[in-house]
Amino acid sequence: MSRRHSFYARPLLAAAATVTVLAGTAAAAPADASPGRYTATAAALDDTYYQDAVGKTGAELKAALHTIISDQTKLSYSQVWDALKATDEDPADSSNVVLLYTGRSQPKNDNGGNSGQWNREHVWAKSHGDFGTSTGPGTDVHHLRPTDVQVNSVRGNKDFDNGGSELGSAPGNFTDSDSFEPRDEVKGDVARMVLYMAVRYEGDDSFADLEPNDQVNNGSAPKMGKLSVLKQWSQEDPPDNFEKRRNDVIFEQFQHNRNPFIDHPEWVGAIW
Repeated sequence: MSRRHSFYARPLLAAAATVTVLAGTAAAAPADASPGRYTATAAALDDTYYQDAVGKTGAELKAALHTIISDQTKLSYSQVWDALKATDEDPADSSNVVLLYTGRSQPKNDNGGNSGQWNREHVWAKSHGDFGTSTGPGTDVHHLRPTDVQVNSVRGNKDFDNGGSELGSAPGNFTDSDSFEPRDEVKGDVARMVLYMAVRYEGDDSFADLEPNDQVNNGSAPKMGKLSVLKQWSQEDPPDNFEKRRNDVIFEQFQHNRNPFIDHPEWVGAIW
């Protein structure tokens, strides 16, 4: 069932190509978010990390980004627990993490599989391509986020789309039989994580070629939808300081690769 509702879009804090580099610290992103602050750092990344992608579009851009972000350190699934405690740290309370779908701040050590705890959510559902928790896509922190155990179960392996019934345990999130709609504040985050996976995993490293498509109910196919909705979400909910900081921490401390759609949100439209 489709549904229209008022969309809360966080203000775009800087130009499209923006990022903060935190040289190996897990501190909260600074309050200073002036355009000049980010533009200089983005330009430096374009001259170094993204130099082989700048100026390209379409398939050429996708291929260039794939080569760039495939150069990464891979984590084990057990190491993901510690990584998430750093990447998703609550800026207001360093002893907590912020859960993706509920927005709840919860103690870092209150993780596991019991009701009320937080666990590791694969935003690109691990059954879509059958990669499970294998080192690689199954442990890539760019799409793994801390979530409430019960909400994670409700989302399951559903594709993303607008519509459904609101979750009583997680207001602002909606679901039906074949899709899940996250709260407005993280819609863009979800979209950029899914599209990162589609660029990073192209079928050339023993895993399936992951690709977005414009449908739901994809089951075990290495597809994730709904592309038109994900593109809309990415545009309407641009990266905020939390998402940018998360990208920096993954790059500096863990995988040493970046989600290019956080640094350059306009590349979503340039590829798809």
